[in-house]
Amino acid sequence: MMEIPQAGFVLVPTPIERLSCLSEALEIDLWVKRDDLAGPSFGGNKTRQLDFYLGAAVQQNCDTILITGAVQSNFVRTAAALAAKLGMRTIIQLEARVPEQDVLYQSSGNVLLNQLLGAEVIFYPEGEDEVGADAALRERALQERANGFRPYVIPLALGNPPLGALGYISAANEIMDQKPDFDFVVVASGSGLTHAGLLTGLNSRGFPGRVIGSCVRRDAVQQRERIRTVLDGIEALNTPSKHVPSNKISIWDGALNPGYGQIGAAAFSAMKMMAQTEGLILDPVYTAKAFAAISAHVENGEITKGSKVLFVHTGGLASLFAYQTDLERLLSLN
Repeated sequence: MMEIPQAGFVLVPTPIERLSCLSEALEIDLWVKRDDLAGPSFGGNKTRQLDFYLGAAVQQNCDTILITGAVQSNFVRTAAALAAKLGMRTIIQLEARVPEQDVLYQSSGNVLLNQLLGAEVIFYPEGEDEVGADAALRERALQERANGFRPYVIPLALGNPPLGALGYISAANEIMDQKPDFDFVVVASGSGLTHAGLLTGLNSRGFPGRVIGSCVRRDAVQQRERIRTVLDGIEALNTPSKHVPSNKISIWDGALNPGYGQIGAAAFSAMKMMAQTEGLILDPVYTAKAFAAISAHVENGEITKGSKVLFVHTGGLASLFAYQTDLERLLSLN
């Protein structure tokens, strides 16, 4: 088996808490995995993923991290924070994935934190060209190497070893050790690393329930194909995990509209419900769309009354402040 290093950033286990008020309102037994508490300030699921990428960077004696993400990416901001703890430089390549955003979106939230963390920020012109974005970073890495630095590129596109998914194989083991009797586990599904890692880990531990991934960037057809590819990539890493058959990939895209990084009715309703019933804040890009899947599946009967459900809160709250204009508008209408 391949030995895959970790940087050691995640204080485990993150807690699992019962959401009593929502359990009563939805007539299910609802719990939350508090991965929003993982890692540094405004941490989240990206810390678990980066633990493996940065572990590899440390093993290779690198001193500079290069990474791509959307303008309000939690992934790149968390990378900058963790790299700072390791004494590394960070070069962040931002790409515009979200149309027609205002000054707050372009300057607040993670954008502001990237500046505070001292990261160098560059830009890539396309928002849906993962291969091209990776190529641009690798070109920049060659320049860094020529200047005497030791760069490590954290890739974006499929076809690269999905090291970040290993963080959620570990999270699945935590869940099975903490509370193994859930009927459903619900999580946001974007890059696929968190979703596929969780699915792999739970499947390897014999979890009999269903893992539902809620789409945040692509529709259900595209995301199902992506998760299959990531699952195959995990197997190629030769980790001690069992094969996940395709019939265990459960995808829902009912809260995706109007698109990545945009707040639709389902996501906004989920944010309000969680905040006003449990006092727990969701972000509009990932966790709101994930939680929306639970109420929708309760409503359509796929999650039956009395079911034990785990919502994986993956964090991402720094980006919330970039959506102030949209949220104020939506709140004024309700």
